[in-house]
Amino acid sequence: MKPSPNAQSSSEVSVDQRTWPAVSVIMPVLNEERHLADAVGHIMQQNYPGELELVLAVGPSRDRTQQIANRLAAENPRVIVVSNPTGRTPQGLNIAIKASQYSILVRVDGHSLLPSDYVRAAVETMEETGADNVGGIMAAEGVTPFEKAVARAMTSKIGVGNARFHTGGEAGEVETVYLGTFRRTALERVGGYDETFVRAQDWEMNHRIRQSGGRVWFTPRMKVTYRPRPNLRALARQYFHTGRWRRVVGREHQGTLSLRYLAPPIAVIAMAGGAVAGAFGFWPGWIIPGGYFAAVIAGSVPTGRGLPSAAWVRLPLVYATMHISWGLGFLTSPPRLGQPKV
Repeated sequence: MKPSPNAQSSSEVSVDQRTWPAVSVIMPVLNEERHLADAVGHIMQQNYPGELELVLAVGPSRDRTQQIANRLAAENPRVIVVSNPTGRTPQGLNIAIKASQYSILVRVDGHSLLPSDYVRAAVETMEETGADNVGGIMAAEGVTPFEKAVARAMTSKIGVGNARFHTGGEAGEVETVYLGTFRRTALERVGGYDETFVRAQDWEMNHRIRQSGGRVWFTPRMKVTYRPRPNLRALARQYFHTGRWRRVVGREHQGTLSLRYLAPPIAVIAMAGGAVAGAFGFWPGWIIPGGYFAAVIAGSVPTGRGLPSAAWVRLPLVYATMHISWGLGFLTSPPRLGQPKV
């Protein structure tokens, strides 16, 4: 029997007299044995009326990530597994984009948990605003006392400044968003992710989208559960490398470094200078590092309200680790970092 001439396209579904576009979710994964199955489960349980596929770009992991990804694909035909030989995030994203088939792409990380209405909220916001990329809140949630302290720091202005995707706020145009839901046409217009940016590729991509005339939109309707780093060493490494790569973005795109990004390196320089002066007998120099740590402790009192005591006592150390690691990374960022290898 021939299909009716009024039948919907296989990539579109009509619900309540409207057509919902099909969506591709793209996820680069590496060493995500702990969270991958849960993250994929939240994607597959989306309350979205249109078609949905998930493309996993799996890097050479040291744990059981590949086996878990293969099992999930065998259990659900909407899950597609492709190889990301480098294991790097921007390469994985571009590989997943190429392997996907639909016009709207939702970026997700292997340790992110989507609420059931996430994709629907993304598509509705994109259609209402005409934006090329829409995103929401990076809702950090911890399990252990240390993770809970990190989660609180990552959602406070003391910890990360006033970025709306960290702290929330009203919907509107922004410089960047967490993860993001993109129009494929926008990604094609700017040439996809720049693979030289091992980190900070989201900010760099959104900058190019805005330069090309596109709009990046934040909405508090979209909220993603994020699992913080589990220990102090991992947290310091994360923020050190984030600082290094944010300076690369600043070198590549002049005029994009605001006070929010410069505050940590300025603080590190000031504290180091004060400590050196104090060590050489100019005792007032100790006021600078002492004042910083006093401010961090004082700021931890109101921002730590509601935390278990075991998490609260860790909060000042978490704040200091985030600030100092980011600042040191920014200050020590090699000029050749991010440059193509000859």
